[in-house]
Amino acid sequence: MARILLKAPPFSFPVPSLLGCFGARICCQKRFSLTARFISTSTQDNLEGLVDPEDPFSVGASQFESVSEEFAFLRDSLLRSAADSEQKIEVGKSSNDAAIIANAILTNNDEFGDKTQKFLRQFREKMNGNLVAQVLNLIKRPELGVKFFLWVGRQIGYTHTLPVYYALLDLIECGNGDRIPEQFSREIRDDDKEVLGKLLSIWIQRCCHNGLWNVALEELGRLKDLGYRPSRRTYCALIQVFLRADRLDTAHLVHRELSYSGFRMDGYTIGCYTYSLCRAGQWREALQLIEREEVKPDTVLYTQMISGLCEASHFEEAMNILNIMRASSCIPNEVTFRILLCGCLRKKQLGRCKRILSMMITEGCYPSPRIFNSLVHAFCRSGDHAYAYKLLKKMAKCGCQPGYVVYNILIGGICGNEELPSSDVLELAEKAYGEMLDAGIVLNKINVSKLCTMSLCCWKI
Repeated sequence: MARILLKAPPFSFPVPSLLGCFGARICCQKRFSLTARFISTSTQDNLEGLVDPEDPFSVGASQFESVSEEFAFLRDSLLRSAADSEQKIEVGKSSNDAAIIANAILTNNDEFGDKTQKFLRQFREKMNGNLVAQVLNLIKRPELGVKFFLWVGRQIGYTHTLPVYYALLDLIECGNGDRIPEQFSREIRDDDKEVLGKLLSIWIQRCCHNGLWNVALEELGRLKDLGYRPSRRTYCALIQVFLRADRLDTAHLVHRELSYSGFRMDGYTIGCYTYSLCRAGQWREALQLIEREEVKPDTVLYTQMISGLCEASHFEEAMNILNIMRASSCIPNEVTFRILLCGCLRKKQLGRCKRILSMMITEGCYPSPRIFNSLVHAFCRSGDHAYAYKLLKKMAKCGCQPGYVVYNILIGGICGNEELPSSDVLELAEKAYGEMLDAGIVLNKINVSKLCTMSLCCWKI
């Protein structure tokens, strides 16, 4: 019976992050996007700690070397001798040495025997992670790729790098969620037991990164059955994938096992964990977790907790965390206030929005023009047109002059209702319209018509 691969939903922690990839083939793998859940523009805040510094998938793809003409004659002769046209290598996509090595492995017809190994000895001093990864990407036969991987691992002065492990996993077709074939596992283990342990750990991390948490769990059991001890990075990857899948109970179990193994979570994983706990309303447990992990909380960590609480509409608790943050000598930054403000705005907590906006401006942190536009629209819909007009003045104080969009939002919000506005409210619209004209901004035709109609009706009354 075919196994169903359960994937984590496209939920991401509210941190800006951009996840990268190793090599052209890994770029095709599914990624979790890490997009911000609040409205903001670019800021000067340093967001260190929001992206996992040890995440191998966030490293950019390496650049391959250009083709040298020095070995052109040897390359041509090797290409002409290939029996199968599908095995011929297009050299322009990789380095010249990688193409020569890959062609030799594919065309010697000795299944990586003495002839091939003798030929490859001339490249031993040139072997590095970049070159080996290129060769593995060019070889289309997994059994030959594994033999080359093992051969190069025995060379003096060479050590496998992460791109090499990823290229090998791609070659043996593990990208679709299948297990590493048993024959390859056995072959690698017989040659170097430590290498197999590292390969399985990286495979588990890769499954986690792609959201295949059930496959990752199976492979974790396999790793233990073979006598290997999971690494700290493997445990952290498992915790993260369960948090993204909203499986907080399972994340607790993995964390407990991590602690029993003598490890502690890295800073990025702690941030994800506390965010998920706060999102579930367990902000006290989040503070206890920080204490147990012996981590000194900073502005970034507190901001993630506030973000989780705001997303779950626990605004009073979010304000409590803000007070705890201040008591710990951590100063809220612009991102902190924007998360609070936008969280309250999305849930129509307009009274809290006024309070947070006042605190924000007092501490020299200013909302973006887009947030001001949203605030004006929200207060107009609630009928608080006087405060909506005050927001125009606050915009100017914050260094963003009111423009076409926000003026039309205000005037349209006043004149766009079926009921006639009061004279005081209509006066606000006319006042805003005069300020528009003074600033050289034109009101759109629909709002001009509505304003004229409302003014005429009120004049007749």
